[in-house]
Amino acid sequence: MINYHEPLFRPPSEAYSLILQVSLGCAWNKCAFCEMYSSKQFKLRQEEEVFAEIDSLSDHANDVRKVFLADGNAMVLSFDKMSRLLDKLANTFPRLNRVSAYAIPKDIEAKTDHELQILAEKGLKLLYVGIESGDDELLKAIDKGENFESTSHALQRARKAGIKLSVMILNGLGGKKYSRQHALNSAKVVNKIQPEFLSTLVLSYPYGEEHFMKKFDGEFIPLNTVELIAEMKVFIGNLELSKSIFRSDHASNYLILRGNFPRDKQEMLNRINGVLNDPANAQLRPEWMRGL
Repeated sequence: MINYHEPLFRPPSEAYSLILQVSLGCAWNKCAFCEMYSSKQFKLRQEEEVFAEIDSLSDHANDVRKVFLADGNAMVLSFDKMSRLLDKLANTFPRLNRVSAYAIPKDIEAKTDHELQILAEKGLKLLYVGIESGDDELLKAIDKGENFESTSHALQRARKAGIKLSVMILNGLGGKKYSRQHALNSAKVVNKIQPEFLSTLVLSYPYGEEHFMKKFDGEFIPLNTVELIAEMKVFIGNLELSKSIFRSDHASNYLILRGNFPRDKQEMLNRINGVLNDPANAQLRPEWMRGL
């Protein structure tokens, strides 16, 4: 039996995965926009405790196909610990075909190319990475702890090792001051990485705009709905992806966009242009639905 340490978060695509908390909270936990793990102090759980939880599920071993490792950046585990964990999962769940986790670029850079390859071979098939932005000025303002180069370098290494990537860009993150450079440089970093999966969310304020602005190191004027969609036009218009699945259908997004790059790029731009040309009659998700 698993007793989760709340709050517990997972990507939407992991809805039917076994969620296993190997760490609590986020090792960085400084980003101005993020309140997900503000109630937790980061720590790694004891290996014996995690393995005991895995053993407790042995009666359901054949039902487990996917495992998601929580919390905020389980990839922070050392190579040795992650390697033993993957072995334990493979030995316990004979039909397991994918292990995934949240990660930050620092987690990846802490491991050698050979170590990343071994982890991929042992079943670590997908990492979720919140890039947020490709703009160095904005990344510094939100205290992300990464920059364009550190992000692109780490994630390219992961892909080369055989680990797929699902990356996220945060629409509206920089407000009016940073909007254009945020969109352009985010497209540049995504182009360099060429992730298998790409998504966008809209910046939200769980504790109010004033709280976010106190943490944001710079001038911040929020974008309105039309400006958010205009920023998306710049971002999508500058994407040059050879084979990526794109989703902008989170509850925070006003305009639902789904497609595959490069095939559906122009169709998505056409939908955006339709909104920008006639915003009064655009079919957008209502304000009250954001955050559901």
